[in-house]
Formats: sequence, structure tokens, C-alpha cells
Amino acid sequence: MSTTRSTAAGKVLEVLAAFDREHPAQTLSEIAQRTGLALSTAHRVVSELAAWGALERGEDGSWHVGLRLWEIAAGCPRTQILRDAALPFMQDLYEATHENVQLAVREGTELVFVERIAGHRSVELLTGVGTRFPVGSTGMGRVLLAHAPPDIQEEVLDAPQRAWTRHTVTDPKTLRTQLDRIRREQVFVSDRQLSESTVAVAAPVRIGRTGPVSAALGIVITARGASRARALREPLLRAAYGISDELGRRTRTTD
Repeated sequence: MSTTRSTAAGKVLEVLAAFDREHPAQTLSEIAQRTGLALSTAHRVVSELAAWGALERGEDGSWHVGLRLWEIAAGCPRTQILRDAALPFMQDLYEATHENVQLAVREGTELVFVERIAGHRSVELLTGVGTRFPVGSTGMGRVLLAHAPPDIQEEVLDAPQRAWTRHTVTDPKTLRTQLDRIRREQVFVSDRQLSESTVAVAAPVRIGRTGPVSAALGIVITARGASRARALREPLLRAAYGISDELGRRTRTTD
């Protein structure tokens, strides 16, 4: 038994971590199985979380994340300031392109999507707000990786890369060359790297025009419209610069 699981807080965290996009709703037995907790222990923890509002029970008897937990998570300062600064520019970018517009940040060697705007005619995506992917798997992730600290880059490049499609670049030498090009050109076109049906165009978002990279902004289009990717570079960069300037202004204001 791990040290974390031996504490009351550890058991609570184990139960909450059992919920993700692949497992948004679970029965008590499924929660116990996924966490490795005894059924009686899982029942006690789930009951306490439900009483507090962190978990809610559906009409079918399964459990899912509660509204109170979402309210707390929404106050995360790292993403709240970023989302507030980015949303107006993301909305303008969507109106100009009518394509999926996404915002993501890096956490360690993973990419976390924190905002998304999509229309009913936009191509369907594997990604969504709150989803995580290895940072080298997506166009936005590679932009963030290109600007990550050297130790993070080496950790990712030294590990085996998953081939999501037959087009996915997994060779470390090719990836290094790609990261160098991203740093030079700012905008990166990811052609069917994550899905056979999508092409992504991504750019870095900085704190101020020349500050450190804080996030990545991306547009995702259908692979059938890949010829549009080059035309999307200018509006994407304009939006990324706008968000960067706004983040810089807000940072100066709060200093």
C-alpha cells in the first residue's frame, strides 16, 4: 500500500483521480476497482465527497464529478487569468475562421487543454477542455515543447513516442529539427499527427510580446482543407500576439 493511500486525504485524491474523460461516470464498484480501495472504504469516501458536493449521483445510480469541484477548479489563477485574457481574441479568431480554436498549457511533459471554441460545422476532435495528452503528440504540444526548459525537452525526446497515425513523427532527430524550426518560425503546422482527419496550426502565447511562453493557441481544421493551413498563419499569429500583449499588460498591472 502506498503512503499516499494510507492517509485519509490520499484516499480522497485516489477517488477523485478515478474520474477522467474516459470514465466520467462510474458505479461504486467501478470506483473501488479503479482505485484499489476496499468497497467499504470507497463507499465512505464517496459519501463524504457527495455530502460536500465534489461528487454527484446520476439517475442511473452512477457517480460523476460535482458542480462544487468545478467551481473550485475554475478559480485556478494560472488558467483563469489566461482564459480571461485569451477569450476575446479566441472569439475573434473563430469568427474569422469558423474553425476549432483551442488554448493549452504545459504541465510537466503533458499538454492540458484549458479553453476551446467550436462551431457545429467544425471538424470533430479527440481533444477537449480538461483533456491531457503527451506534450509531443499535438501541434500545440510541440509548440510548447519547443519553448520548454531543456530538461523537459530531453525527457520527452529520450522517451518512446506514440505513433497516433501513420503520419506521426516519432524519430527523435526529426523531432529536434522540428522544434528548432518552430522556434525560428513561431507557427507550426501539424499535419495529421494526432488524427487522420485533422490538421492543426499552432503558435506560442507569451507573457508580453517577448516574454516567456505561457500557452499555445491553435486552430484545428479538417485534413481535407489542409490547403487552408498557410492562410490561417496570419490570423493565428495576430490573435496570439494580442493575447500575449494582454497577458503582459495584466502582469504589469498586478506587479
